[in-house]
Amino acid sequence: MTTNTESQGNSLDIVKWGVVVILLAAAIIANQMYSEASVLVRAIGVVVAFAVAGFIALQTEKGKQALTFARESHIEVRKVVWPTRQEALNTTFIVLAATGILALILWGMDAVLLRIVNFITGV
Repeated sequence: MTTNTESQGNSLDIVKWGVVVILLAAAIIANQMYSEASVLVRAIGVVVAFAVAGFIALQTEKGKQALTFARESHIEVRKVVWPTRQEALNTTFIVLAATGILALILWGMDAVLLRIVNFITGV
C-alpha cells in the first residue's frame, strides 16, 4: 500500500514540476514577446510568475526537503563564530605577505633557470 501512495505522490510531483517549468518558460517568453510594454509591468509579471512557480515547487517532496535544508543551514550559520575585523585584517595581511614572498621566490627561480637554459642551449 505504501508503494501505491509513493507512486501517486511521485506522479503528482512530476505534474507540479511540469507546471513550474511551463510557468517559468511562459514568463521568459512573455517578457520577450511584450518587449514594447513597460519595463515595470514586465518585471512585475516575471516576479509574480517566478513566485508562483517557487510556491508550487515548494509543494513537492524535493521542494520541502530543500526548504528544510535551508532552514537548518540558517540555524547552523547563526552558530558560526565569525572573526573580528582585526582578526580578518591580520589574516589578510599574512596571506598577502606570504603570496608576495612566494612570488619573489618563484621569480628568482625562473630567472636562475632561464640563465641555466640559456647557458646550456647557447641562446
